[in-house]
Amino acid sequence: MKIDCYLSQGCGSEEALRKNITCALDIEKVEAEVNFHRIDDEKAIALGLSGSPSVFVDGKEIQPQGTVGFS
Repeated sequence: MKIDCYLSQGCGSEEALRKNITCALDIEKVEAEVNFHRIDDEKAIALGLSGSPSVFVDGKEIQPQGTVGFS
């Protein structure tokens, strides 16, 4: 499993997100490659992200919101 997390430059969620992902993987007894990416709004729009943080599991966003960018 591969998990990619995209965060805006000013997003303060990284520490909590890391803890939550680690906890979930431990509970489910699953191994995953987890990557955190700090990106700007231009890159977020280019990637079609719907907020910060945006989390993808095996290439699929887990909480699509229908908007793009880090608004």
